[in-house]
Amino acid sequence: MEKTKLLTITTIGLLLLNLTTLGFLIISGPKGHRPPPLLEENTKPRELIIDKLHFNGNQQKEYDILIKYHQEKIKSLDNDIRYTKNELYSKLSQKEVSVKIKDSLASLLAGYQKQVEETHFKHFEDIKKICHSDQLDDYKALTEELSRIFAFNKP
Repeated sequence: MEKTKLLTITTIGLLLLNLTTLGFLIISGPKGHRPPPLLEENTKPRELIIDKLHFNGNQQKEYDILIKYHQEKIKSLDNDIRYTKNELYSKLSQKEVSVKIKDSLASLLAGYQKQVEETHFKHFEDIKKICHSDQLDDYKALTEELSRIFAFNKP
């Protein structure tokens, strides 16, 4: 009887400890060790890049042209991705989906995503071209922060 009583008390104690720990984790929410964001909530990437690279007026005009081209290209690719995803997922309503068609659409999506990344990369190569030699150190620092800058507020 003593061992049963001790086992029951220990089990109840551990259960309470687990529930308390879970409650604490739920209330305090996820924290993690993320570095602070470089891009504040209301700051646009354009302003951040102009500020970090110390662009003058002419460079800002050139940069605005680059931005316009970049946005048009990304918008076009996003539309292609959206259309292809709709095509792919519309196949789910069929009784049987052809593996060939499914693979073809998935490959098309992968190709579009590759083009998106290449477009982003080229955009930053073009930004480098409008930098003066005294701005290249700032550009190098910016490129080391890119993944953190553009990951802000992404789900």
